Amino acid sequence: MNKIILKYELDLDFILIAVTCPLRDYQLCFHINRATGIDLAKRVDHEVWINNNTSYYFTKYSYISSTEETEFYLIGNKGFEGGFLLPEMKVADYFILIKEFIDEEDLKILLDSINKIGEIVVATEIDVEKLKSKENLVF
Repeated sequence: MNKIILKYELDLDFILIAVTCPLRDYQLCFHINRATGIDLAKRVDHEVWINNNTSYYFTKYSYISSTEETEFYLIGNKGFEGGFLLPEMKVADYFILIKEFIDEEDLKILLDSINKIGEIVVATEIDVEKLKSKENLVF
């Protein structure tokens, strides 16, 4: 009998920014929209199955640029009933996930704009490849 082995790779072609701040998700969204000119809006919560038997829900906001086709997502790190989206990043309150193309200069401008928001402690780019639970970011 022949065995078929299925291999898959996660599509990790995105930029991840960790944000630490005391604001509620809708307040942070308002400040980011005002500071950067993007238009994040509330979407259906991001569901993640942890340990294959418990699902956790995380707030999710998104904006898809019609001219540049770049996708921006703001996702909470703390679940409604506990748990973390990325347990190895417990100090981060939110993540900004950017799909499709954004060049280094635009990313620097975006990070500078976000870090200038008074209530934000820090916003910094994270190397996705080094994360243990990076599969939680795929949707």
